[in-house]
Amino acid sequence: MSLNRRRFLKGVVAAGAVFGGAPFVHGAAKGKKYATALIGAGWWGMNVLREALAAGQSKVVAVCDVDQDNLDLAAEEVEDLLGDRPKKYRDFRELLDKESVEIVIVATPDHWHALNTIAAVRAGAHVYVEKPTGHTIEESRAMVAAARDADRVVQVGLHRRVGPHHVSAMKFLKDGGAGEIGAVRAFVNSRGGKESPSSNSEPPQTLDWDLYCGPAPLRPFNRKIHPGGFRNFLDFANGTLGDWGVHWLDQILWWSEEKYPRKVYSTGGRPIRGEPILNEKEQTTDAPGSQVAVFEFEAFTATWEHRKFGGSGAAKSGLGCLFCGTKGTLHMGWRDGWTFYPLNSRQTTLHEDAQLQQPDGHNMKLLWADFLSAVSSRRRPVCDVEVGHLSTTLSLLGMLSWKLGRSIQWNGEKEEVPDDPAANALLRREYREPWEYPRV
Repeated sequence: MSLNRRRFLKGVVAAGAVFGGAPFVHGAAKGKKYATALIGAGWWGMNVLREALAAGQSKVVAVCDVDQDNLDLAAEEVEDLLGDRPKKYRDFRELLDKESVEIVIVATPDHWHALNTIAAVRAGAHVYVEKPTGHTIEESRAMVAAARDADRVVQVGLHRRVGPHHVSAMKFLKDGGAGEIGAVRAFVNSRGGKESPSSNSEPPQTLDWDLYCGPAPLRPFNRKIHPGGFRNFLDFANGTLGDWGVHWLDQILWWSEEKYPRKVYSTGGRPIRGEPILNEKEQTTDAPGSQVAVFEFEAFTATWEHRKFGGSGAAKSGLGCLFCGTKGTLHMGWRDGWTFYPLNSRQTTLHEDAQLQQPDGHNMKLLWADFLSAVSSRRRPVCDVEVGHLSTTLSLLGMLSWKLGRSIQWNGEKEEVPDDPAANALLRREYREPWEYPRV
Protein backbone atom coordinates (compact mmCIF):
# COMPACT_ATOMS: atom_id res chain seq x y z
CA MET A 1 0.00 0.00 0.00
CA SER A 2 1.28 3.47 -0.87
CA LEU A 3 2.29 5.96 1.83
CA ASN A 4 -0.29 8.43 0.49
CA ARG A 5 -3.11 5.94 0.89
CA ARG A 6 -2.02 5.11 4.43
CA ARG A 7 -2.03 8.80 5.33
CA PHE A 8 -5.47 9.23 3.77
CA LEU A 9 -6.98 6.31 5.68
CA LYS A 10 -5.50 7.44 8.98
CA GLY A 11 -6.80 10.92 8.24
CA VAL A 12 -10.30 9.48 7.86
CA VAL A 13 -10.10 8.02 11.35
CA ALA A 14 -8.58 11.16 12.86
CA ALA A 15 -11.29 13.31 11.33
CA GLY A 16 -13.87 11.43 13.35
CA ALA A 17 -12.82 13.14 16.54
CA VAL A 18 -13.20 16.69 15.27
CA PHE A 19 -16.46 16.81 13.32
CA GLY A 20 -18.38 19.86 14.43
CA GLY A 21 -21.89 19.29 15.76
CA ALA A 22 -21.08 15.95 17.41
CA PRO A 23 -19.55 16.92 20.77
CA PHE A 24 -20.57 13.63 22.38
CA VAL A 25 -18.23 11.81 19.99
CA HIS A 26 -15.16 13.28 21.72
CA GLY A 27 -13.53 10.84 24.09
CA ALA A 28 -15.45 7.90 22.65
CA ALA A 29 -12.20 5.93 22.32
CA LYS A 30 -12.05 5.71 26.13
CA GLY A 31 -15.14 3.51 26.18
CA LYS A 32 -15.56 -0.23 25.76
CA LYS A 33 -14.33 -1.73 22.51
CA TYR A 34 -16.97 -3.90 20.86
CA ALA A 35 -16.16 -6.93 18.74
CA THR A 36 -17.54 -5.71 15.41
CA ALA A 37 -18.27 -7.40 12.09
CA LEU A 38 -19.24 -5.94 8.72
CA ILE A 39 -21.63 -7.80 6.41
CA GLY A 40 -21.53 -6.15 2.99
CA ALA A 41 -18.09 -4.62 2.40
CA GLY A 42 -18.85 -2.45 -0.61
CA TRP A 43 -18.58 1.34 -0.87
CA TRP A 44 -21.25 2.25 1.66
CA GLY A 45 -20.50 -0.56 4.07
CA MET A 46 -16.93 0.67 4.30
CA ASN A 47 -18.16 4.23 4.88
CA VAL A 48 -20.10 3.01 7.91
CA LEU A 49 -17.21 0.89 9.16
CA ARG A 50 -14.84 3.87 8.96
CA GLU A 51 -17.19 5.79 11.24
CA ALA A 52 -17.16 2.89 13.66
CA LEU A 53 -13.36 2.93 13.64
CA ALA A 54 -13.26 6.72 13.99
CA ALA A 55 -15.39 6.49 17.14
CA GLY A 56 -12.70 4.30 18.70
CA GLN A 57 -14.96 1.67 20.22
CA SER A 58 -14.78 -1.11 17.65
CA LYS A 59 -12.39 -3.98 17.20
CA VAL A 60 -13.16 -5.42 13.79
CA VAL A 61 -13.03 -9.17 14.12
CA ALA A 62 -14.56 -10.10 10.76
CA VAL A 63 -15.70 -8.80 7.39
CA CYS A 64 -18.07 -10.59 5.05
CA ASP A 65 -18.89 -10.15 1.37
CA VAL A 66 -19.86 -12.39 -1.53
CA ASP A 67 -17.35 -10.51 -3.71
CA GLN A 68 -13.79 -11.58 -2.91
CA ASP A 69 -12.39 -8.31 -4.26
CA ASN A 70 -14.48 -6.28 -1.80
CA LEU A 71 -13.57 -8.68 0.95
CA ASP A 72 -9.82 -8.46 0.38
CA LEU A 73 -9.83 -4.66 0.11
CA ALA A 74 -11.89 -4.27 3.27
CA ALA A 75 -9.66 -6.58 5.28
CA GLU A 76 -6.55 -4.79 4.01
CA GLU A 77 -7.91 -1.39 4.96
CA VAL A 78 -8.90 -2.52 8.45
CA GLU A 79 -5.43 -3.98 8.95
CA ASP A 80 -3.81 -0.74 7.81
CA LEU A 81 -5.94 1.27 10.21
CA LEU A 82 -5.84 -0.99 13.27
CA GLY A 83 -2.90 -3.32 12.79
CA ASP A 84 -5.19 -6.33 13.25
CA ARG A 85 -6.28 -8.41 10.27
CA PRO A 86 -9.96 -9.41 10.53
CA LYS A 87 -11.22 -12.82 9.52
CA LYS A 88 -12.77 -12.97 6.04
CA TYR A 89 -16.04 -14.75 5.25
CA ARG A 90 -18.11 -15.15 2.10
CA ASP A 91 -21.22 -16.41 3.96
CA PHE A 92 -22.68 -14.41 6.87
CA ARG A 93 -24.01 -17.59 8.47
CA GLU A 94 -20.50 -18.98 8.85
CA LEU A 95 -19.29 -15.69 10.32
CA LEU A 96 -22.03 -15.61 12.95
CA ASP A 97 -21.49 -19.28 13.75
CA LYS A 98 -17.73 -19.02 14.24
CA GLU A 99 -17.19 -15.53 15.66
CA SER A 100 -18.30 -13.98 18.94
CA VAL A 101 -19.60 -10.62 17.74
CA GLU A 102 -21.17 -7.80 19.74
CA ILE A 103 -21.95 -5.36 16.90
CA VAL A 104 -22.82 -6.19 13.31
CA ILE A 105 -23.02 -3.64 10.50
CA VAL A 106 -25.38 -4.74 7.71
CA ALA A 107 -24.77 -2.94 4.39
CA THR A 108 -25.85 -5.58 1.89
CA PRO A 109 -28.37 -5.06 -0.94
CA ASP A 110 -31.92 -4.51 0.30
CA HIS A 111 -33.15 -8.07 -0.25
CA TRP A 112 -30.64 -9.32 2.34
CA HIS A 113 -31.35 -6.85 5.16
CA ALA A 114 -33.96 -8.95 6.93
CA LEU A 115 -32.11 -12.27 6.94
CA ASN A 116 -28.78 -10.64 7.88
CA THR A 117 -30.28 -8.61 10.73
CA ILE A 118 -32.44 -11.38 12.16
CA ALA A 119 -29.52 -13.82 12.19
CA ALA A 120 -27.26 -11.24 13.84
CA VAL A 121 -29.62 -10.35 16.71
CA ARG A 122 -30.34 -14.02 17.31
CA ALA A 123 -26.58 -14.52 17.58
CA GLY A 124 -26.57 -11.90 20.34
CA ALA A 125 -25.29 -8.88 18.38
CA HIS A 126 -26.55 -5.33 18.28
CA VAL A 127 -27.06 -4.21 14.67
CA TYR A 128 -26.60 -1.13 12.57
CA VAL A 129 -28.51 -1.82 9.35
CA GLU A 130 -28.89 0.35 6.29
CA LYS A 131 -32.34 1.40 5.19
CA PRO A 132 -34.75 0.13 3.97
CA THR A 133 -35.45 -2.39 6.70
CA GLY A 134 -36.83 -4.93 4.26
CA HIS A 135 -37.60 -5.72 0.66
CA THR A 136 -41.19 -6.52 1.64
CA ILE A 137 -43.36 -5.31 4.52
CA GLU A 138 -43.58 -8.63 6.33
CA GLU A 139 -39.78 -8.99 6.19
CA SER A 140 -39.48 -5.60 7.82
CA ARG A 141 -41.96 -6.49 10.56
CA ALA A 142 -40.06 -9.71 11.21
CA MET A 143 -36.91 -7.65 11.84
CA VAL A 144 -38.72 -5.63 14.51
CA ALA A 145 -40.04 -8.79 16.15
CA ALA A 146 -36.60 -10.45 16.15
CA ALA A 147 -34.92 -7.38 17.66
CA ARG A 148 -37.49 -7.16 20.43
CA ASP A 149 -37.40 -10.90 21.11
CA ALA A 150 -33.59 -10.86 21.39
CA ASP A 151 -33.59 -7.56 23.32
CA ARG A 152 -30.96 -6.13 20.97
CA VAL A 153 -30.43 -2.56 19.81
CA VAL A 154 -31.04 -2.10 16.07
CA GLN A 155 -30.24 1.28 14.54
CA VAL A 156 -31.40 1.98 10.96
CA GLY A 157 -29.35 4.26 8.70
CA LEU A 158 -31.82 7.16 8.59
CA HIS A 159 -29.08 9.69 9.31
CA ARG A 160 -31.29 12.66 8.45
CA ARG A 161 -32.98 12.17 11.83
CA VAL A 162 -29.80 13.45 13.50
CA GLY A 163 -28.61 16.02 10.95
CA PRO A 164 -28.40 19.46 12.66
CA HIS A 165 -30.44 21.37 10.08
CA HIS A 166 -33.09 18.64 10.00
CA VAL A 167 -33.37 18.78 13.79
CA SER A 168 -33.73 22.58 13.83
CA ALA A 169 -36.26 22.55 10.97
CA MET A 170 -38.36 19.99 12.83
CA LYS A 171 -38.34 22.19 15.92
CA PHE A 172 -39.45 25.14 13.76
CA LEU A 173 -42.32 23.10 12.31
CA LYS A 174 -43.42 21.59 15.60
CA ASP A 175 -43.30 24.99 17.29
CA GLY A 176 -45.81 26.22 14.70
CA GLY A 177 -43.40 28.28 12.60
CA ALA A 178 -45.14 27.31 9.35
CA GLY A 179 -48.60 27.28 10.93
CA GLU A 180 -50.94 24.35 10.47
CA ILE A 181 -49.52 21.95 7.88
CA GLY A 182 -52.11 20.61 5.46
CA ALA A 183 -49.93 19.02 2.79
CA VAL A 184 -46.37 17.77 2.34
CA ARG A 185 -44.63 17.11 -0.94
CA ALA A 186 -41.48 14.96 -1.04
CA PHE A 187 -39.50 14.71 -4.26
CA VAL A 188 -36.25 13.66 -5.94
CA ASN A 189 -35.56 14.72 -9.52
CA SER A 190 -32.48 13.81 -11.53
CA ARG A 191 -31.13 13.54 -15.05
CA GLY A 192 -31.43 10.60 -17.38
CA GLY A 193 -32.68 9.37 -20.70
CA LYS A 194 -33.55 6.24 -22.63
CA GLU A 195 -31.90 3.13 -21.25
CA SER A 196 -30.15 0.72 -23.58
CA PRO A 197 -29.89 -2.91 -22.52
CA SER A 198 -26.59 -4.18 -21.21
CA SER A 199 -25.20 -7.59 -22.16
CA ASN A 200 -25.36 -10.36 -19.60
CA SER A 201 -22.15 -12.19 -18.83
CA GLU A 202 -20.68 -14.88 -16.67
CA PRO A 203 -20.14 -13.62 -13.10
CA PRO A 204 -16.55 -12.71 -12.22
CA GLN A 205 -14.66 -15.60 -10.67
CA THR A 206 -14.33 -13.54 -7.50
CA LEU A 207 -18.13 -13.23 -7.08
CA ASP A 208 -20.50 -15.85 -5.66
CA TRP A 209 -23.49 -14.81 -7.78
CA ASP A 210 -25.78 -17.50 -6.40
CA LEU A 211 -25.17 -16.24 -2.87
CA TYR A 212 -25.55 -12.62 -4.00
CA CYS A 213 -29.04 -13.42 -5.29
CA GLY A 214 -29.79 -15.52 -2.21
CA PRO A 215 -33.56 -15.57 -1.56
CA ALA A 216 -34.24 -13.49 -4.69
CA PRO A 217 -34.70 -15.01 -8.16
CA LEU A 218 -31.47 -16.18 -9.80
CA ARG A 219 -31.44 -13.84 -12.77
CA PRO A 220 -28.50 -13.60 -15.23
CA PHE A 221 -25.47 -11.69 -13.98
CA ASN A 222 -25.07 -8.20 -15.37
CA ARG A 223 -22.64 -5.40 -14.58
CA LYS A 224 -25.60 -3.05 -14.24
CA ILE A 225 -26.57 -4.90 -11.07
CA HIS A 226 -23.20 -5.38 -9.39
CA PRO A 227 -21.38 -3.43 -8.28
CA GLY A 228 -23.73 -0.73 -7.08
CA GLY A 229 -26.72 -0.82 -9.45
CA PHE A 230 -29.05 -3.20 -7.62
CA ARG A 231 -31.45 -0.50 -6.37
CA ASN A 232 -33.17 -0.22 -9.75
CA PHE A 233 -33.73 -3.97 -10.11
CA LEU A 234 -36.95 -4.97 -8.35
CA ASP A 235 -35.71 -8.45 -7.50
CA PHE A 236 -33.21 -6.84 -5.14
CA ALA A 237 -34.69 -3.46 -4.14
CA ASN A 238 -37.61 -1.10 -4.76
CA GLY A 239 -36.27 1.61 -7.02
CA THR A 240 -36.07 5.28 -6.13
CA LEU A 241 -39.10 5.19 -3.84
CA GLY A 242 -37.53 2.35 -1.84
CA ASP A 243 -34.20 4.19 -1.72
CA TRP A 244 -34.42 7.99 -1.54
CA GLY A 245 -38.10 7.80 -0.66
CA VAL A 246 -37.45 6.13 2.70
CA HIS A 247 -35.32 9.08 3.83
CA TRP A 248 -37.82 11.79 2.90
CA LEU A 249 -40.97 9.91 3.87
CA ASP A 250 -39.29 9.35 7.23
CA GLN A 251 -39.05 13.13 7.63
CA ILE A 252 -42.83 13.29 7.17
CA LEU A 253 -43.46 10.66 9.85
CA TRP A 254 -40.99 12.36 12.18
CA TRP A 255 -42.78 15.68 11.83
CA SER A 256 -46.34 14.36 12.00
CA GLU A 257 -45.74 11.66 14.64
CA GLU A 258 -48.30 9.58 12.74
CA LYS A 259 -47.39 5.96 12.10
CA TYR A 260 -49.17 5.11 8.87
CA PRO A 261 -51.54 6.39 6.19
CA ARG A 262 -55.09 5.19 5.70
CA LYS A 263 -55.03 5.21 1.90
CA VAL A 264 -52.29 5.05 -0.76
CA TYR A 265 -52.28 5.50 -4.50
CA SER A 266 -49.29 5.40 -6.84
CA THR A 267 -48.79 5.61 -10.56
CA GLY A 268 -45.75 5.85 -12.81
CA GLY A 269 -43.66 3.99 -15.31
CA ARG A 270 -40.78 4.26 -17.74
CA PRO A 271 -41.91 6.80 -20.37
CA ILE A 272 -38.32 7.88 -21.09
CA ARG A 273 -36.22 4.90 -20.05
CA GLY A 274 -38.32 2.46 -22.09
CA GLU A 275 -39.89 -0.90 -21.35
CA PRO A 276 -37.76 -3.19 -19.16
CA ILE A 277 -35.85 -5.98 -20.88
CA LEU A 278 -34.76 -9.28 -19.37
CA ASN A 279 -33.66 -12.27 -21.43
CA GLU A 280 -30.73 -14.65 -21.64
CA LYS A 281 -28.61 -12.18 -23.59
CA GLU A 282 -29.29 -8.75 -22.06
CA GLN A 283 -31.27 -6.74 -19.57
CA THR A 284 -32.18 -3.29 -18.33
CA THR A 285 -33.31 -2.05 -14.96
CA ASP A 286 -37.02 -2.53 -14.27
CA ALA A 287 -37.88 0.06 -11.59
CA PRO A 288 -40.09 3.00 -12.57
CA GLY A 289 -38.22 5.94 -14.07
CA SER A 290 -40.94 8.31 -12.87
CA GLN A 291 -43.46 7.81 -10.12
CA VAL A 292 -46.01 9.70 -8.06
CA ALA A 293 -47.47 8.36 -4.81
CA VAL A 294 -50.20 9.92 -2.68
CA PHE A 295 -50.50 9.05 1.01
CA GLU A 296 -53.68 10.08 2.82
CA PHE A 297 -53.20 10.52 6.57
CA GLU A 298 -55.81 11.52 9.13
CA ALA A 299 -54.89 15.22 9.18
CA PHE A 300 -52.96 15.84 5.97
CA THR A 301 -51.99 14.46 2.57
CA ALA A 302 -48.42 13.69 1.52
CA THR A 303 -47.16 13.14 -2.00
CA TRP A 304 -43.99 11.61 -3.36
CA GLU A 305 -42.60 12.28 -6.82
CA HIS A 306 -39.45 11.23 -8.61
CA ARG A 307 -38.26 11.25 -12.20
CA LYS A 308 -35.02 10.18 -13.79
CA PHE A 309 -35.11 12.82 -16.51
CA GLY A 310 -35.49 16.57 -16.85
CA GLY A 311 -33.03 17.53 -14.13
CA SER A 312 -33.85 20.05 -11.39
CA GLY A 313 -33.11 23.36 -13.10
CA ALA A 314 -36.75 24.42 -13.17
CA ALA A 315 -37.12 23.95 -9.40
CA LYS A 316 -35.52 25.61 -6.40
CA SER A 317 -34.03 22.29 -5.41
CA GLY A 318 -33.99 18.83 -6.94
CA LEU A 319 -34.91 17.01 -3.75
CA GLY A 320 -36.37 17.33 -0.29
CA CYS A 321 -39.72 17.99 1.36
CA LEU A 322 -42.05 20.96 1.10
CA PHE A 323 -44.14 21.40 4.26
CA CYS A 324 -47.04 23.64 3.23
CA GLY A 325 -48.76 25.47 6.07
CA THR A 326 -51.03 28.38 6.89
CA LYS A 327 -48.05 30.67 7.56
CA GLY A 328 -45.97 29.63 4.56
CA THR A 329 -43.90 26.77 3.18
CA LEU A 330 -40.73 25.22 4.55
CA HIS A 331 -38.37 23.46 2.18
CA MET A 332 -36.36 20.78 3.94
CA GLY A 333 -33.35 20.16 1.72
CA TRP A 334 -30.08 18.30 1.85
CA ARG A 335 -26.94 20.21 0.96
CA ASP A 336 -28.91 23.46 0.78
CA GLY A 337 -30.20 23.27 4.36
CA TRP A 338 -33.74 24.48 5.05
CA THR A 339 -35.61 27.58 3.98
CA PHE A 340 -38.96 29.00 5.13
CA TYR A 341 -40.92 31.09 2.62
CA PRO A 342 -43.51 33.09 4.59
CA LEU A 343 -47.00 33.61 3.22
CA ASN A 344 -46.80 37.26 4.27
CA SER A 345 -44.50 38.94 1.74
CA ARG A 346 -43.53 41.54 4.34
CA GLN A 347 -41.88 38.90 6.48
CA THR A 348 -38.29 37.84 5.93
CA THR A 349 -37.43 34.50 4.38
CA LEU A 350 -35.69 32.33 6.96
CA HIS A 351 -32.80 30.03 6.13
CA GLU A 352 -30.35 27.71 7.87
CA ASP A 353 -27.36 26.21 6.12
CA ALA A 354 -26.73 22.50 6.24
CA GLN A 355 -24.11 21.12 8.61
CA LEU A 356 -22.89 18.00 6.89
CA GLN A 357 -20.03 15.62 7.36
CA GLN A 358 -17.72 15.63 4.39
CA PRO A 359 -16.89 14.26 1.91
CA ASP A 360 -20.13 12.25 1.61
CA GLY A 361 -22.52 14.96 2.82
CA HIS A 362 -24.22 12.81 5.47
CA ASN A 363 -24.19 12.74 9.27
CA MET A 364 -23.10 9.18 9.87
CA LYS A 365 -20.83 10.20 12.74
CA LEU A 366 -23.76 11.53 14.75
CA LEU A 367 -25.86 8.45 14.03
CA TRP A 368 -23.07 6.07 15.01
CA ALA A 369 -22.51 7.99 18.25
CA ASP A 370 -26.18 7.62 19.08
CA PHE A 371 -25.95 3.90 18.29
CA LEU A 372 -23.04 3.42 20.70
CA SER A 373 -24.87 5.37 23.38
CA ALA A 374 -27.97 3.21 22.90
CA VAL A 375 -25.92 0.01 23.08
CA SER A 376 -24.15 1.05 26.29
CA SER A 377 -27.34 2.29 28.00
CA ARG A 378 -29.66 -0.30 26.41
CA ARG A 379 -32.12 2.36 25.32
CA ARG A 380 -33.89 2.65 21.97
CA PRO A 381 -31.75 4.53 19.43
CA VAL A 382 -32.93 7.60 17.52
CA CYS A 383 -33.54 5.50 14.40
CA ASP A 384 -34.80 2.39 16.13
CA VAL A 385 -35.84 -0.57 14.00
CA GLU A 386 -39.52 0.31 14.53
CA VAL A 387 -38.87 3.83 13.17
CA GLY A 388 -37.13 2.32 10.16
CA HIS A 389 -39.93 -0.19 9.70
CA LEU A 390 -42.66 2.47 9.58
CA SER A 391 -40.77 4.62 7.05
CA THR A 392 -39.87 1.60 4.94
CA THR A 393 -43.48 0.42 5.04
CA LEU A 394 -44.65 3.79 3.73
CA SER A 395 -42.37 3.47 0.69
CA LEU A 396 -43.32 -0.17 0.13
CA LEU A 397 -47.03 0.68 0.21
CA GLY A 398 -46.36 3.09 -2.64
CA MET A 399 -44.65 0.32 -4.58
CA LEU A 400 -47.46 -2.09 -3.76
CA SER A 401 -50.06 0.31 -5.17
CA TRP A 402 -47.91 0.89 -8.25
CA LYS A 403 -47.63 -2.85 -8.91
CA LEU A 404 -51.39 -3.29 -8.52
CA GLY A 405 -52.20 -0.26 -10.66
CA ARG A 406 -54.82 1.00 -8.20
CA SER A 407 -55.29 2.56 -4.78
CA ILE A 408 -55.31 0.58 -1.55
CA GLN A 409 -56.70 1.06 1.94
CA TRP A 410 -54.29 0.37 4.79
CA ASN A 411 -54.99 -0.90 8.28
CA GLY A 412 -51.82 0.13 10.05
CA GLU A 413 -52.70 -1.57 13.33
CA LYS A 414 -53.03 -4.97 11.67
CA GLU A 415 -50.60 -4.15 8.82
CA GLU A 416 -52.91 -5.47 6.17
CA VAL A 417 -55.06 -4.26 3.27
CA PRO A 418 -58.67 -4.94 4.35
CA ASP A 419 -60.56 -7.43 2.18
CA ASP A 420 -57.95 -7.37 -0.57
CA PRO A 421 -56.22 -10.74 -1.09
CA ALA A 422 -54.31 -9.55 -4.17
CA ALA A 423 -52.77 -6.65 -2.26
CA ASN A 424 -52.01 -8.70 0.85
CA ALA A 425 -50.19 -11.26 -1.30
CA LEU A 426 -47.64 -8.52 -2.09
CA LEU A 427 -46.80 -7.95 1.58
CA ARG A 428 -44.36 -10.86 1.21
CA ARG A 429 -42.80 -12.85 -1.60
CA GLU A 430 -41.70 -16.39 -2.22
CA TYR A 431 -38.06 -17.07 -1.43
CA ARG A 432 -35.82 -19.12 -3.66
CA GLU A 433 -34.87 -22.42 -2.04
CA PRO A 434 -33.25 -23.22 0.31
CA TRP A 435 -33.84 -19.79 1.88
CA GLU A 436 -36.84 -19.49 4.20
CA TYR A 437 -38.94 -16.37 4.52
CA PRO A 438 -38.66 -14.92 8.07
CA ARG A 439 -41.62 -15.39 10.37
CA VAL A 440 -42.88 -12.85 12.88
